[in-house]
Amino acid sequence: MICYGAAVLDLADELVDAYAEVFSAPPWNEGAETIRQFAARLQSDSRRPGFRTAIAQSAVGVDGFATARLTPADFPSDRGYAQVAAQLGPDRVRDLLAGALEIDELAVRPYARGRGTGRALLAEVTADAPDRRAWLLTSRLATDTVATYRRLGWHEVPALPTAHTTAVIVFLSPDHPGR
Repeated sequence: MICYGAAVLDLADELVDAYAEVFSAPPWNEGAETIRQFAARLQSDSRRPGFRTAIAQSAVGVDGFATARLTPADFPSDRGYAQVAAQLGPDRVRDLLAGALEIDELAVRPYARGRGTGRALLAEVTADAPDRRAWLLTSRLATDTVATYRRLGWHEVPALPTAHTTAVIVFLSPDHPGR
């Protein structure tokens, strides 16, 4: 199921619960404050251009979800964005990421892993990405997550030779023309 804009807020409590289960565990180890921030971010992000959420549900409830939105031309500097800009430089940020669909969150509950849930969520949330341009970032420390994105055909964008390697890895979608 895919929801656009604020329609996702009908399931906000279930998404926050799934987020908490996934991201409070290793390697993320997120605390209550970060979970609270996600709940607030979901409210504000639902009003951003291009916002959509793919949701996997079963009889148990929300098995997982992916949120995405369009990356503004004025590239943000909060959260991990400053690290992305430092690694890629302004020209590659503009060419590869600005105007593209950014996958902001992908969360699959442990019981739903290994069944193609993450793959299906990524496919659904990126199905209508502008000019097939989608991207995401993840932590270098999340080695299983990094391996999953590679296995799914996502392409790592190498840091500029002069850039300091940061804690994040940027991936372009399998069909991104800049891969």
